Amino acid sequence: MSNIGYFLPMRPHRLFLLAYEGCQLLDVSGPASVFGAANEASGCKVYDLRIVSPDGGPILSNCGVALQTRRIGGKPDTLLVAGGSRGLKAAMARNDLRRWLCRVTPETKRFGSVCTGAFVLAAAGLLDGKRVATHWASCDRLARGFPALTVDAESLYVVDGKVWTSAGVTTGIDMALALVEADLGAAMANLIARHFVLYARRPGYQSQFSPLLQAQTAAEGPFAALIEWMQQNLDQPLDVPALAERAGLSERSFYRKFTEATGKTPAHFVESLRLEAARTLLTRDLPLKTIAGKVGLSSSARLGQAFERRFGMAPSLFREMHRAA
Repeated sequence: MSNIGYFLPMRPHRLFLLAYEGCQLLDVSGPASVFGAANEASGCKVYDLRIVSPDGGPILSNCGVALQTRRIGGKPDTLLVAGGSRGLKAAMARNDLRRWLCRVTPETKRFGSVCTGAFVLAAAGLLDGKRVATHWASCDRLARGFPALTVDAESLYVVDGKVWTSAGVTTGIDMALALVEADLGAAMANLIARHFVLYARRPGYQSQFSPLLQAQTAAEGPFAALIEWMQQNLDQPLDVPALAERAGLSERSFYRKFTEATGKTPAHFVESLRLEAARTLLTRDLPLKTIAGKVGLSSSARLGQAFERRFGMAPSLFREMHRAA
């Protein structure tokens, strides 16, 4: 990658990625690749990147690839905990790991997790009172196990104060790019994204498992084309009669088959598509009435009601939290 000049810190930023036996390999290698690319593009060691584990030495990731790690110790500036399935409970139960986390996190610039790494932090009591993300399949389990935190099941990654948490697997790359942007600027983060041949840099508020992807995965054949058309025509009437006619089915048959294929009623699914589009539009300086019209919700009042019901906050508050620079 070409070198770009930036204001660089006086010393490398100490960035620890915490791994353990059975951790998800991409939760470690994805963010590590982003921070390594930042070093390469900067022409110097911006990040002092260390992969650490409770005991140090080689550990086996979930797919059998071995990672060479250092034993936990020292004081990181940024600490990220990898997720995993096999080995996660053992990591949560380690008293020495909890003690170390509780000792170092108050002094870090920021700390957080990738995927189910949130469980390790939660077990140490470090996420109490925080809004956090984790893999979509583990959101309910995290919420039930640790009621003192709030799980955001929608977002790719969440920033709450100095706590950064991301959803499943590849979202660790999205969050790592956001961390690089916070440290070195958007141009550097975009350069790395282009180098990785990413289709797009995904913002944290984007759903980790979008309604469109969910439906296309479930439907695959009969409704894939219809769903794509719905996504492109949100300002049109998308009620059961209109959709059934477009699908060439009776209303009753369409309702039954669509619900079976997507796991949602047509009305709930359409609202999900509209609110997903509204979240993206809210980061732009568009009036709420204009956004409501573009996504087919007719009025700013109706947009507000649906938005608060689904996301627990007003569109105006969401806009302030995620306004594009």
